[in-house]
Parts: sequence; structure tokens; C-alpha cells
Amino acid sequence: MSGHYGVPLERSDQLRLTPHQHSCEPEGFEEWLRTFGKDKRLAVDLFSGAGGLSFGVQMAEWTLAAAVDSDERALETHRANFPGLSLKMDLGDAAERDRLEKILQPATIDLVAGGPPCQPFSRAGRNKIRDLVENHGRDPEDRRKELWRAYLDMVKRLRPRVVLMENVPDMGLHDDFAVIRIIEDELEELGYATQVRLVDAWNYGVPQHRKRLIFLARNDVDRFSWQAPQSQPTSLRDAIGDLPVLEVVPTERVGQRQLPYRTPRNISAFARKMREGAPKGKVWDHMTRRVRRDDYRIFEVMESDTLYSNVHKKLGEDEKTYLRYSTTNFTDKYKKLAYNELSRTITAHIAKDGYWYIHPEQNRTLTIREAARVQTFPDWFRFAGTRSDAFRQIGNAVPPLLGSAAAEVLKPVDEAVTTTRLRPHWREVRAVLTEWAVRERDGGQWYQFPAEEPISLHAAVVALLSGARVKPAAMAEIMSSVRRSKRLTPTLFKKLVDTAPTAPVRSRLERLAPLVDKPSAWQQDKLLEVPEKLGMKPAEAALYRVLVGDANMLVVQGSLRVAARVNGLDPNHTNRMSDGRVNLVKLLGAGPEAPLRMAAVRLIGNSLCRDSQPVCSECPLAAYCPRRESDDLLALAVEV
Repeated sequence: MSGHYGVPLERSDQLRLTPHQHSCEPEGFEEWLRTFGKDKRLAVDLFSGAGGLSFGVQMAEWTLAAAVDSDERALETHRANFPGLSLKMDLGDAAERDRLEKILQPATIDLVAGGPPCQPFSRAGRNKIRDLVENHGRDPEDRRKELWRAYLDMVKRLRPRVVLMENVPDMGLHDDFAVIRIIEDELEELGYATQVRLVDAWNYGVPQHRKRLIFLARNDVDRFSWQAPQSQPTSLRDAIGDLPVLEVVPTERVGQRQLPYRTPRNISAFARKMREGAPKGKVWDHMTRRVRRDDYRIFEVMESDTLYSNVHKKLGEDEKTYLRYSTTNFTDKYKKLAYNELSRTITAHIAKDGYWYIHPEQNRTLTIREAARVQTFPDWFRFAGTRSDAFRQIGNAVPPLLGSAAAEVLKPVDEAVTTTRLRPHWREVRAVLTEWAVRERDGGQWYQFPAEEPISLHAAVVALLSGARVKPAAMAEIMSSVRRSKRLTPTLFKKLVDTAPTAPVRSRLERLAPLVDKPSAWQQDKLLEVPEKLGMKPAEAALYRVLVGDANMLVVQGSLRVAARVNGLDPNHTNRMSDGRVNLVKLLGAGPEAPLRMAAVRLIGNSLCRDSQPVCSECPLAAYCPRRESDDLLALAVEV
């Protein structure tokens, strides 16, 4: 029956897959190591899903020794497509991590890869979880958020040569890379060099808009060399244009598990690569959902730039009833893809309805095989379970071509020295920055840094004056008046205001009035409440938090300029919301001294690393700055 769904209600058939000929069970793992796994570079994929990252690692010439996930269907897929172990485990359970460590004990693991579940870090995921907490009783402490700790724990236990972690950019951006900085700091403590990078997947052949956060670590050399990005994107036509045209009749089945395939004369290089290893003359899983009659008509009139909220303009008056969803609340409910452009990002949402992925020319949504192609899975790769299971696995996967590009960076290099402990470059830079900050804090600019015991009043005064033009001598005088005080009495408030050299500075200091003669407001347990009580602007509040020892970032022009230059980049071409933050991560690190380094970077950006005529001779980071090196070489050339 169709009911109000408009199409017959049915589940697709359930595809069962046989295990890979070289898969094994835990009891046979040691034998596997002596036979198929002998003399191979071995990898483990944690939170593997169907195996997108596993396949990328395999393309980069590692052999999968083990994959771990909690999804039964995804593991069936993995077991069918890869050798080694495919283990169902909840890595959030320490006892399960003990069991995994014991199973892997006979193996020498060269690479640990993985993508801890990322839903809570993405904007869409956070909104969904907030609704579940507020309206459906979900525990606000979403356990999946902490699975990165399980991932880090397994890396520490296995001590591989290299580490590869993939996630959504928001894992870093939404919390100033706090999690990434902790992982980075703890691995550097163990002697790993690290790299954090935001990567556009299309640069590495993936035919879709997809930006991902890639974290890499290695303990053999301090080098991460990525292949040059593609100059031209792979279009959706390149990706799926060779696949058979499907007959689409409203309410009828669309596609089949197996269809004839004829290679076209003008097949793209991408499609030819996807066909390698596929059965000749046939294509699998080129099937999708039935199409409702009203959807068929909407798909028919849509173009790639048509918003759902504007579909009514393309329909006749008697056809407006086809719009089942509110055009106010669902402005982009439907999205028709464009053949000559990149696809929209394939996500797990495709398992729900597919309306974000309407075929450019056929009045239907993408098929399993088309979605797999867009994610760069080859045509021989199959997905266990129902149609919805397959879509979900594909949407959750790391695109193999992106995984391969990241894994290639971690290959062994000839001059690797594994007998000595690495002194990672950025750890050394941070050590120098910390030493300089401590010296400056002990000198005349003490108020520019968080104290060993943070004093809220001092931080508040500096934060409120941060946007004013106060000469160094005047600032020193203002701060000297409060140096020995931890709370703001009426007498001190008057003295402070009277020291203001200008009316704008006086106006800013007068904003302290709400907390005059309120000693409890300045206590240690109320530190983070002060910005709201004083009505601080976001930039002022961010600086205040750094000065009371909170490990957040100051994403301001001066700090970004310092970070870009020390990273050898042009500060005028840095995206402050993404790449600029990644640059800062390398300078800040984690741990109790991170706020001290953030304050140091801010001060260097304001006083030394100026936009023009920087004072490199006094900068503590000059020895690590590629700009300084190039300037020295230029000066030497001029002398010669």
C-alpha cells in the first residue's frame, strides 16, 4: 500500500556479503601474521565504518590488520572488502580497549588511522543533539564526543610509527581546536611530530564539496609533504555520467542490484579508474528509491539553482499542492545537482530521503552506486544490508581518495632515523615562545600575560582597554595603580579613572562601575562571570579569558599575522576562520602554558611583527620565521 507516503512501502532486499578471502578471526590472527600479513606494513582503522579510510590507506600501500567499529552492517561490509580482522567493539569501554590491545599484541602496527564519531562536532549534529536533550530526555553528556580519548588511548598503547585522524572541521573550529591541541601535545610528549590541516577533498580528486580536518603524526621524521592539489575539479558528470540511464516511472522501482554496463567512448579518467576491477559488462547497486508523483513533477521543473522555496514559481497554479513542506522552514529541502559542477557533500542524511541529491537529468535521487562514486568508492566495492544501510555507510565514510592522499604523506622516507627521539619543530618553537613570555611577564609588561595565579581585576582592565590607543607609558601607569589589588574599591576605582590620559580611555575604565565595591565578584570561582557582568564585547571577553588562564584563541589580525609568517605563509591570504586558526594551533599547543603563549603571540603581533617594517631583531621567533630567513638571504645577495 502507498498510504500518505505516495509510494508502496517496502524495504529493499538485504545484500549479504561473504568475507574477504584473507579476513580472519582473533583466534587465527597470529597465523594470519605469519602468512598473508608477513613482511607487510600493517595498519589499524579505529571507528572504521564501511572502510573509506581503510581503502585510502590500502591504496597508499598499507595492509589492513584490523578494523574496529560498533555497526554490524558496516563491519560486514568491511569484512567483505578487506583482509585482516573486522571487530565489533565499543571502544568507549576501557575493557574493550584492553581486549583489542591483547589481540593486536603479536603485531607490529605501523599506522593507526581513524575518525572518532563526529556528529556532536558538526553544526547539524549539535543542533539535533540539542533538540534531543531539550525535548526527548537525551543525556547532555553525549558519550560519542569523548571517543577521541579512546582513539588517543589506543595510539598510546600501540605506539605506531604514524597516526592519521580524520574528522569534520568543526571538531577544531567550534572549540578553538582544544581537542586537537590536547592530542597534539600528548603525542609530541611521546616524541611524535604532528600536523593539523584543513583539506578541501576536491583538491585530491573527490567530486564533491567536502572540507575535512586531517591530523597527522609520525615519530620517524619531522616532515609532512602533501602531493600538489589537482588544478581542475572532478565534475559530477566525470563521476557518474557513464552509468546507465534508468527508466523512471512514478511510484515504480528505480534501478536494480545488477544492470548491464557498456563502456562509453568518451569515458572520463575518473570513471575509468572506478571501473577497474569491476565485473565486465555489469554494474552493481545502481538503484534508488521510488519516486512519488508529486516529487516527479517537482524534479522535472527544478534546475540546479532552484531553491525549494521558489519551486512554486515554476509550477502551475493547480500544481502548487505538490509542495508538501513549508517553503519558509525548508528553503533548501530539495537540491538538484549540476553535471558540470562538484556534487553537494554526501552525508549520512542521504539514507533518509535523498532530496539533497536529485540527479541532474533524470527525475530521481542518486543511486547507491552514484553516491559511492561521488565518495570515490570503486564499482567493485559493495555495501552490506538494505538500500538504506548502504546509503548510511556511504554517507558516513571518508572518501578513499582523500584518505589515500593523507596516508601518502606518512610513508616511510629513506633518511628516517628511528633510534633517536624526535624533537618536533613546533614543540621547540613553543618552548622558545614560553621562555620569552615568562621573561616578559617578570618584567615591565607583566599585565600582558596571565599570572601564575590569575587576578581577574588586572585582566578586566587590560581587556577593556584593548581597543583603545593607549601609549605604553600610560598603560604602565594605569596598571601600576591596580597591581597590588585583587578587588575594586570605590577609592581604587576613582584613582584608576583619574589616571586615564584621554576621554576615550576614561570612558572604557568607567565600564568597571558595575563591579565596584563587590569583592565577591572578583573571587577565583567567579572568574569567568566577569565579562558578562561588565558587558564586554566578544574580542574583549576573549582577551580577558586568555589573561585569566583560559586556553582559548585570540583570532585577531596581529596574532594571525604572526602565525602565518612563522608558518611561511602570506598573512594577507589567510582565512581567519579556518586556516588562520590552524596556523595558531601550531604556536599555542595545549597544557597550562598555552594561554601564556597566546598572550605572547598577541604582544608580538601588536609590537614587533607589524604589517610593515616588522622589528625582527627583537622577535623571539625570528630564528624560526621563513620570512626572516628570506630577508637575510636577500640582504646577503645585496651585499655581494
